[in-house]
Amino acid sequence: MQKRYKEKKMTEIIKTIEKIAIKINEAIKYEDTSKAETENSSGDIQVKLDVISDEIIEKEFSKVSTIKEIVSEEKEGVYPINENGEYFIAYDPLDGSSLIDVNLSVGSIFGIYKNSFDGENIVGAVYVVYGPRVEMVVARDVVELFKLDEKRGEFIFQKEIRLSEKGKILAPGGTQKEWYPHHKAMIDELFQEGYRLRYSGGMVPDLHQILLKGGGLFAYPATNDKPKGKLRMLFEVFPFAYIYKLAGGLAINSKDDLLSLVPTNLHDTTPCFFGSDYEIKRVLERYKEKVDV
Repeated sequence: MQKRYKEKKMTEIIKTIEKIAIKINEAIKYEDTSKAETENSSGDIQVKLDVISDEIIEKEFSKVSTIKEIVSEEKEGVYPINENGEYFIAYDPLDGSSLIDVNLSVGSIFGIYKNSFDGENIVGAVYVVYGPRVEMVVARDVVELFKLDEKRGEFIFQKEIRLSEKGKILAPGGTQKEWYPHHKAMIDELFQEGYRLRYSGGMVPDLHQILLKGGGLFAYPATNDKPKGKLRMLFEVFPFAYIYKLAGGLAINSKDDLLSLVPTNLHDTTPCFFGSDYEIKRVLERYKEKVDV
């Protein structure tokens, strides 16, 4: 990585994630993409690459002395690394892995915490997109984009990422027939304004597109079948909330800042909305008028 980080301890973690990303990218290219005969901690059927990616991450992080504990979206409890370490890392080893067999982009997400696993203690976030190119977004003091140079085997800095005040992209998650009426009305209104549908079913590529295109809205709301949302706070929601806020956007659960939430369980979920200033204000207005949530 060409850019240096002020804090050496954080640099070691970021460089380890670089190594992890290169190894996972190779696994995606050459390893078995079929389903495994196992479930993760949330009851989702795993693909074999979920397990392989988790093993790669655990092995690499176990070498980093500054890490105290790690927790994977694929497992139930925490995994101690070094009792004298100061960082706690929660990660989703391969988000959107069910999309691999149709050759769509997938990603890895890392939330870096100090003192404990909660939104107020997140101090950094990283995600990697495995697609036509392998790209990594690092959020520490600013949000930066890196691209993997596979010939050199290293990530090269591309640019700093900032969101515009208003975007053009809409990525609405959840089963539509389970949406609450006020949420459906809000999404319909945005489409009427000319927003374009860009939704792959993968959180990483969908949020990545909104970031790189300058803004928009990603929404995974409370629904009739999932009143507490689907996406997990520690592994998915908090890292992206940190990234979006640092890039000049907003991240809420329909009323509160996502990073103000305190999970009571490692795998707690929440409704979530990520976007530019304009779109999130629309969410706040529409949900303030609601009567059914």
